[in-house]
Amino acid sequence: MTDPKQPAPGQLNIELPEEVSEGEYSNLAIISHSHSEFVIDFIRLVPNVPKAKVKSRIILTPAHAKRLLKAMAENVKKYETQFGVIDEPDMPAFPPMNFTPKAQA
Repeated sequence: MTDPKQPAPGQLNIELPEEVSEGEYSNLAIISHSHSEFVIDFIRLVPNVPKAKVKSRIILTPAHAKRLLKAMAENVKKYETQFGVIDEPDMPAFPPMNFTPKAQA
């Protein structure tokens, strides 16, 4: 008899905790990289508030960053096929950012 909690060979069992499933809203991402990793900081900007906090930081290997780029491109294409072209209004230039991380990866 097989255990229903065990994934079949070749499958991955992924758990999504409730607190993570709610997600985190972001309307700005800052991407930086070194020779060994890509760092994506997701930020939420609020109108008329001069300070914003990083809400989530994701660190990827270069190979995984490239796979993510391809997956995002495929999904944007599928989205636009289903819902139409995503409008990209001209964004005002951001003022110079005072972004000094307190820790280095």
